[in-house]
Amino acid sequence: MPSDAASPRSPRSPERPRSPRWTDWADGLPPATGAVVMATAVLSVGLHLLGVEWASLALLVVALVVWLFLAAVFARHLLTERDRWRHEIDTPPALTAVAATAVLGTRLSLLGHQPVSVALLCLSVLLWPLLMSHVIRHWQSRLPGAAYLVCVATQAIVVLAATVATADRLTWLMWPALVLFVIGLVLYAVVLRRFDFRQLVTGRGDHWIIAGAMAISALAGSKLVAASAPHGPLHWATSAHDTLRVATLVALGLAFAWYAVLVACELMRPRPHYDVRRWATVFPLGMTAVAALSTSTAAAVPWLWTCGKVLLWPALAVWTVVAVGALRAAARERSGSPAPAGLSPPR
Repeated sequence: MPSDAASPRSPRSPERPRSPRWTDWADGLPPATGAVVMATAVLSVGLHLLGVEWASLALLVVALVVWLFLAAVFARHLLTERDRWRHEIDTPPALTAVAATAVLGTRLSLLGHQPVSVALLCLSVLLWPLLMSHVIRHWQSRLPGAAYLVCVATQAIVVLAATVATADRLTWLMWPALVLFVIGLVLYAVVLRRFDFRQLVTGRGDHWIIAGAMAISALAGSKLVAASAPHGPLHWATSAHDTLRVATLVALGLAFAWYAVLVACELMRPRPHYDVRRWATVFPLGMTAVAALSTSTAAAVPWLWTCGKVLLWPALAVWTVVAVGALRAAARERSGSPAPAGLSPPR
């Protein structure tokens, strides 16, 4: 007869807590996780522009794997948890699905995979009105930094559309890209009026999108500038070249200004703990660097290339720090350990 010590019900031998299943862990990921793909893919683009191809391809693989994983989670929620899916697409982080898809498609287009890039462009265009309508309908009186994703998602489509149009000589595609570019700028102004500026010192990371949205607007503008150059590959809207060039330089200047303000706020009010929203900090850091590199070539401003090179390395350093924090957080959740107070992921 077994002793009490060997009994599974004995108080001296409590059952060890079971680690959550991978499906449970995946289902617990918030929509803001899409910023992982955005941040990683844009750094891949930046490294490609600088000719560091091996590192660019390594980050592209990471971005692609995470995108496929999150797409599976998104589809699972759509098919099996409709109520939760409807709730999640009402929040601004849902728009990371559009932005991540478009930024990833841009990198694949630069690599020469045009059919895949076109497919991702179509997917982005299909998701954009669906998610945008849900997010805007549920805006509150004061908006967090994630609200700038309405601009980011829109301009990400512009960047991908212009990249595909240039690669495949699809001049007609530049016109809808121009329309979306203007819409993106208008959306930025609308969010700016309702933005809660206290987020600059209290935000957990997504407040940086105020700079990232302007940076990706500059990148989108640089694509339009390059396409409209009189001696460019498309000879598209050459009469608007100078206007687009000025608009792009203004957007990049504003991105630089916000970058400086946000760095100052981080120094005054450090927020060192990991939060999933910190991926929305990495994205603007990388996007500002890439926008500077692209604008340097498109607008013929050589010193911007140096700025882009300098800014890309801090972005890579922050990506590494945030990635380590994400891995530690995932390991802690898998082991069943509670997260530090105040760091529960946003929904």
